[in-house]
Amino acid sequence: MKRTILLLIGLFITAIYLFPLYWMYLTALKGGTEIFRYPPTFWPSDPQWNFLNVWKSRDMGRYIWNSLLIAIGVTFLVTMLGTGCAYVLSRVRNIWMDLALFAILMMQVLPSSLMVTPIFVMFNQIGLLASPRFAVILAQTAKMLPLYIVLCRATFVQVPRELEEAALVDGSSRIGAFFRIMLPLARNGILITSVLIFLQSFGEYVYARSLIAKNELQTATVGLQTFMGPEANDWNGIMTYAAIYVTPILIAFMLLQRRIVSGLTAGALK
Repeated sequence: MKRTILLLIGLFITAIYLFPLYWMYLTALKGGTEIFRYPPTFWPSDPQWNFLNVWKSRDMGRYIWNSLLIAIGVTFLVTMLGTGCAYVLSRVRNIWMDLALFAILMMQVLPSSLMVTPIFVMFNQIGLLASPRFAVILAQTAKMLPLYIVLCRATFVQVPRELEEAALVDGSSRIGAFFRIMLPLARNGILITSVLIFLQSFGEYVYARSLIAKNELQTATVGLQTFMGPEANDWNGIMTYAAIYVTPILIAFMLLQRRIVSGLTAGALK
């Protein structure tokens, strides 16, 4: 009985959590008048298949491509810069490393809306706004790097020190042990953390909206504003656009959910 009650509670909470996604797909299939019908309908009486029309009319391919470029660039930089830092924080333990880890955690607390103004001023003074997508990549890298370091550090903590020490005894250098022993054993955690960074960067909005002026270079999240007018909003178009944008992310998350959860909980008991 206890297990059944817990299962019902879990299903109820899951239904509440997933209801906005259901409503998004439902609204994407409704007509203009049915969207505002009261009481609302929970299944479209006359489904409208506007996905291809929205894709072509709003040039979604260009927006998606810009989001992909930024997400790939951020993931590459974060992985290259953060892996070594996470390894050092997991192996060298002293007061200075603890202070460094605390500073990294504090960097993660700072929201994008707080940092966007000083970043805009600085990038404008050094001329980085001439390459706005690269400027967004750098800003998003600074935002995502603390999260990557914290998660990857937990992965390296799980790798036994004895394996690394055995490699050093056999004549390998510290760098050689890192590349030959540590990276292969921590590759799953690094891969999953990189996927999380990619998904977060793919949906970046604040920096793209603030640092990119040209519409042809904007990301998919900013392109959603094209449906919003001064007097009325095209809610069917908004939900259709959002459904096209969100569906690949949902599929990727469902395929990798077990690995993502294991990567997030790695080292939680250490």
